[in-house]
Amino acid sequence: MATASPPVALPHPPLEGSARMWGTIALSAATFMNVLDTSIANVSLPAIAGDLGVSPNQGTWVITSFAIANAIAVPLTGWLSQRFGQVRLFVGSVILFVIASWLCGLAPTMPMLIGFRALQGFVAGPMIPLSQTLLLSSYPRALAGLAMAMWAMTTLVAPVMGPLLGGWITDNITWSWIFYINIPVGLVAAAGAWGIYRKRDSVKQKLPIDSVGLALLVVWIGSLQMMLDLGKENDWFQSQLIVALALTAVVGFAFFVIWELTDKHPVVELRLFARRNFWAGTISTSVGYGLFFGNVVLLPLWLQQFMGYTATDAGMVTAPVGLLALVFSPFVGKTVGKVDPRRYATLAFMVFGLVLWMRSNFNTQADMRTILIPTLIQGVAMAFFFIPLMTITMSGLTPDRMPAASGLTNFVRITAGAIGTSVSTTLWESRAALHHAQLSEAVNPGSVAAQQVLAGLRASGLTAEQALAQINRLVDQQAFMLAANDIFFGSALLFLALIPLVWLTHPQRGGAGSEAAAGAH
Repeated sequence: MATASPPVALPHPPLEGSARMWGTIALSAATFMNVLDTSIANVSLPAIAGDLGVSPNQGTWVITSFAIANAIAVPLTGWLSQRFGQVRLFVGSVILFVIASWLCGLAPTMPMLIGFRALQGFVAGPMIPLSQTLLLSSYPRALAGLAMAMWAMTTLVAPVMGPLLGGWITDNITWSWIFYINIPVGLVAAAGAWGIYRKRDSVKQKLPIDSVGLALLVVWIGSLQMMLDLGKENDWFQSQLIVALALTAVVGFAFFVIWELTDKHPVVELRLFARRNFWAGTISTSVGYGLFFGNVVLLPLWLQQFMGYTATDAGMVTAPVGLLALVFSPFVGKTVGKVDPRRYATLAFMVFGLVLWMRSNFNTQADMRTILIPTLIQGVAMAFFFIPLMTITMSGLTPDRMPAASGLTNFVRITAGAIGTSVSTTLWESRAALHHAQLSEAVNPGSVAAQQVLAGLRASGLTAEQALAQINRLVDQQAFMLAANDIFFGSALLFLALIPLVWLTHPQRGGAGSEAAAGAH
């Protein structure tokens, strides 16, 4: 269908001097705040759940609600930026993010916190892609690589700071402040970005929006996530609610695919999946990210619930994940145009597999150093994961298809992260119940070891009931340890299984995907 030609606008000249420096700082601060919020709550989940009267696994909704809403908003960035202008949309998103953060900190109940986190995730959708766009417009083409390297550094430092900051705030102030700290950062970033970029806004134009496709997207994604989050509490498909949510998700997804493939202005350009590099790259990135994020959430939960770690200690153990990523990412960015990116992606999956195999050998006597080493090594995998896979995914696409492709692959990746969180915590509980039952069989009147332990506990002054309760706590600790080992080992195998998928793609070097690579974070 022929559409009206968009208004012609000459590109703005690059910024210079202090304007470019302050513009970069403002955009980086907003990006940092956004990415920080994907990891800062991880170590605070037990405290949040305890204060609001829910189980720690129910507390994972704080993470999944943000991720799902964020995933829905990302594909809308292109339409919204043309409707309101890139600068207005970016600044508006930052201000709304600040308001949503304030509401999250004030939330008195878990349902309200989940709702405000979903709002926070939705308004955050345009921030990262637009910060990247505005940053590239601030630098001359010759310095585009430098601009993207600086941008990528921001997105790598935030996951390091998130657990440390979240743990310290939770232990020393209160969990509400993990959200309140966004307020001054966001206001400064919004004021700085508006002051520098307000006269460099993009041309606005009214374009049709695929409202039916958007509604179907919300329905099937929302139903799927609710099914995953509520399933373990409702005995899965023994519950009519879970069956209804599953049917809604399946039917909604089917209608969504049909509608998007036939609509003239789809909210998600599914036709991109006709390209082998795009579908193989997107699936590899998304499944890998889902495995990574699910395990990133699981580790601090296990440490705090069953290993006696404080939120600060759990943050110290999980924070170093970005240190080696900071070291190796510039090297990957410089050499990905000269080396087959499939080799880099293969290395990433092998290192992820190694890290998770190491974790699968943890036991309840593991000290902090033992737990810290795999986390540190994981930074290598992160560096060789995002940029090469985005290079493969975006290779061969014309510039006009880049925004739609970036939006779609990020939508799938963020959704996979939310699903990975739900699946890993659900499997953790179910495997722990199985191990608990198996271990409990050894505690019986015919077991000499069990009777000796019970006798020792009673001799220390405990009643028979207290001694049994103490043994049950020990069995619980072992059961959840073994369950975590199962998930770590299974995730390691899945990472290795992704390697052949990467090699299904056509070999590409460099290409259009290099500049989009940072958008994968």
